[in-house]
Amino acid sequence: MIAQAIYLSHPEVEIDPNTPVPEWGLSGVGRARTAALAARLGDLSGWSVVSSGEQKAIETGEPLAALTGKPLIIRADMHENDRSATGYQPRAAFEALADAFFAQPDVSVQGWESARAAQMRIVQEVRAAVLEHPDIPLIFTGHGGVGTLLYCHLAGHPISRRWDQTGGGHWFRFAADMSSVEQGWAAMETLS
Repeated sequence: MIAQAIYLSHPEVEIDPNTPVPEWGLSGVGRARTAALAARLGDLSGWSVVSSGEQKAIETGEPLAALTGKPLIIRADMHENDRSATGYQPRAAFEALADAFFAQPDVSVQGWESARAAQMRIVQEVRAAVLEHPDIPLIFTGHGGVGTLLYCHLAGHPISRRWDQTGGGHWFRFAADMSSVEQGWAAMETLS
């Protein structure tokens, strides 16, 4: 039987324009949603949790890793698409850039890592983690943008924001051999 895997995007973050985005942590709401998920899931022995190295993903993964009895596995290259060229952007400007990022996957929009490059990176990182932990169900904690790019790859869809989550703190389930998506994006409150 093929092991299963879950990709979980971090929930709400504490936005600080003066702090680099990869260093942002979860907000009070994000921490509460993560704690409620951990309480609902209970025992995860037999699982492993793999996280991006960004603070918000680590804070999402740590309570889940505690349920496995194993340390959180950090894969730094699971980070969100590199947007350091523009840094923090107000909501409207960010959404316009994100739309362009998905609409032109082979273009570096205002210096951002292209969607195609980010997709190749996240697929490679997830595949490497699966190969390093064969036959073990995995939970990946990461980000919405690269999560959507991973989802598109696994589902055989072209890169498109059409397949994006509807907000932070969403998950999808896929076969750990990366052959299929078994459950599309859903709010973390539905994961049990």
